[in-house]
Amino acid sequence: MMARETGILADRAIAALFKSGRLTSERELDLDQIQPASLDLRLGTKAFRVRASFMPGPTHLVSDKLDRLKLHVIDLSEGAVLETGCVYIVPLMERLDLPAGMSASANPKSSTGRLDIFTRVITDYAQEFDKIPAGYSGPLYLEISPRTFPIVVRRGSRLSQIRFRVGNALLGEPELLQLHNDQILVAASRPNVSGGGIALSIDLTGDEEGLIGYRGKHHTAVVDVDKKAQHDIFDFWEPLYSRGRTELILDPDEFYILVSREAVHVPPLYAAEMTPFDPLVGEFRVHYAGFFDPGFGHEAAGGRGSRAVLEVRSHEVPFILEDGQIVGRLVYEHMQEKPEGLYGTGVGSNYQAQGLKLSKHFRT
Repeated sequence: MMARETGILADRAIAALFKSGRLTSERELDLDQIQPASLDLRLGTKAFRVRASFMPGPTHLVSDKLDRLKLHVIDLSEGAVLETGCVYIVPLMERLDLPAGMSASANPKSSTGRLDIFTRVITDYAQEFDKIPAGYSGPLYLEISPRTFPIVVRRGSRLSQIRFRVGNALLGEPELLQLHNDQILVAASRPNVSGGGIALSIDLTGDEEGLIGYRGKHHTAVVDVDKKAQHDIFDFWEPLYSRGRTELILDPDEFYILVSREAVHVPPLYAAEMTPFDPLVGEFRVHYAGFFDPGFGHEAAGGRGSRAVLEVRSHEVPFILEDGQIVGRLVYEHMQEKPEGLYGTGVGSNYQAQGLKLSKHFRT
């Protein structure tokens, strides 16, 4: 099958960027670093604690701002604790030299979002976070701010991921509806398609035991981002139960893990992304980690019934979420070609066929 001229780069094309020198790194790639439609980014050896988050702007290098704003430098070579409420800037191992027609965008990895670690990729001369303009040549930096749990990171830790695209490959509403009719993108009797995306709603009915989600605890031990199944759930999370009511009051400054009512399906020739929710519809933010890889929820890849786990925060005021309320939208883009590996088929996929699920760091 011929590759499309426009679209998201698949794993084979990402590997080719390294071979051609368009992507370089301080050391060899990890075996599972290239995902079906994205590349995991790795932390370098230093973290700069800064007074505040910043945008370089069109005339400045990130390093210029770091010289002015850094409070101290932390060595990550043996691992270090990053504290909640602090802002850190870490130069990444990977560096870009994109061709003129290729741009990129970044997002936290799923596990990063589920730990309430706020991350954003920054480039030199940036005027937007997590957006890398076509033709960008230079270093990448990651802003990290743990919000709920202090974390341990080290050189090589992977908190963020990057997608590469050629041209505009977003599906418009008619195309999205047609794809849904053909392949069922969300398990809903009447899909809500508007604003270029397909709606997801919240499930507050709970499982057989009435469990609807988790709320993060304060003043916990640290979470090592590189270790799986290390921590007891109840040391870090308070389970939430429905108790017969299909609503949940979100308290400001609390962090919640909830789940979508609909199962999500991303066919192999497409990639999806959860867009930030419109604040005009409610005082909350959903889903830091927005990338859904080709094959997520795909039956042939073992993912039938995969629901979207939602990382939810209220903003300034308490806010009541009700069962079935729309909380986000998925936009779909064409892949340039089908990936060699699909999500769920041996590419380190931790969340295929998931329901309500905490990050991989906690023992079930």
